[in-house]
Amino acid sequence: MEYVYRPVIGAIIVLFRSMGWRLSIEGAEHIPTSGAAVIATNHVGYLDFTFVGYGARPRGRLVRFLAKKEIFDHPVAGPLMRGMKHIPVDRFGRVQDALAAGVDALRRGELVGMFPEGTISRSFVPARGKSGAARMAMTAGVPLIPGAVWASQRLLTKGRPPNLQRGVAITVAYGEPVAYEPGEDPGVVTDRLMAAVGELVQHCARTYPQQPAGDSDRWWLPAHLGGTAPSVDEAKEMAGREAAERRARRRSQAG
Repeated sequence: MEYVYRPVIGAIIVLFRSMGWRLSIEGAEHIPTSGAAVIATNHVGYLDFTFVGYGARPRGRLVRFLAKKEIFDHPVAGPLMRGMKHIPVDRFGRVQDALAAGVDALRRGELVGMFPEGTISRSFVPARGKSGAARMAMTAGVPLIPGAVWASQRLLTKGRPPNLQRGVAITVAYGEPVAYEPGEDPGVVTDRLMAAVGELVQHCARTYPQQPAGDSDRWWLPAHLGGTAPSVDEAKEMAGREAAERRARRRSQAG
């Protein structure tokens, strides 16, 4: 019984309706109605897991997401995350433990969701992915489904104040499972996965039904689409600085 997850979904539906957020779901038929699979998408905002998970509703499925351990340590979010059976990832500990927990969930027939980039992309263009999603799918022998979420960055993303704007359109898309062979290099499979994710993101961005309200509102568009978001190189540099700062804080706290 899902005593936490289903009430949370109910609350999310109420929020969507009250805010008039228009969620469009494409390719849901690629999500199996039963049995395990890994869903791997891009990452542009803090609410991505909400929209990607909601997109599985037409198939009658719940998604268990791998998420950073800090969320589980929060006094409010933590109990909810554990109640929904999401999987914590300690970025400074043994990531293998989280991947093993993901494989266990897959072997129980669950859908497992993951953001292979490992962090929000400030450029809103998918960065190079880590191989965890491919490793989990290949270890469990289950489908590896690419996905994309678009425009959640308009609501809540890294480096921007929250924007609870009404009537925002959000797009979620899923693609055909990425093919792989047993024993294949997970890094090569990850490259194929991220190529598929990138194509889905491009499709979602180019077919998105809303436009910036003006020049000051172009921040949520990637530079190659005429927006003012950081370039891919700038975003990579910013992510590197943030990772170094997190490591320094961690060492300071440990000392």
